[in-house]
Amino acid sequence: MRIDKYLKLTRLIKRRTVAKELLDRGIFLINGKVAKPSSEVNEGDILVLQLGRHKLTVKVLKIVNYSKKEDSHELYTVINDEIIEESNEII
Repeated sequence: MRIDKYLKLTRLIKRRTVAKELLDRGIFLINGKVAKPSSEVNEGDILVLQLGRHKLTVKVLKIVNYSKKEDSHELYTVINDEIIEESNEII
């Protein structure tokens, strides 16, 4: 599954177009490599998302085509959620 679609499906990012814009900036990683909007996400992948001052590291648990809002948190697990003291870029 494409990462922009996965981020929308899991509700980590509210809209797919916003996910695409953020991915175009090159600030998200999949398994340590810079992710593009068309990058594929697989079960077991580690995603690093920098959203403003938050640096969120999650592990992909499931890939599904549809998810209800209340079940979306079951698709990933948060490994680390840290707040960066000083951010050079505001998202």
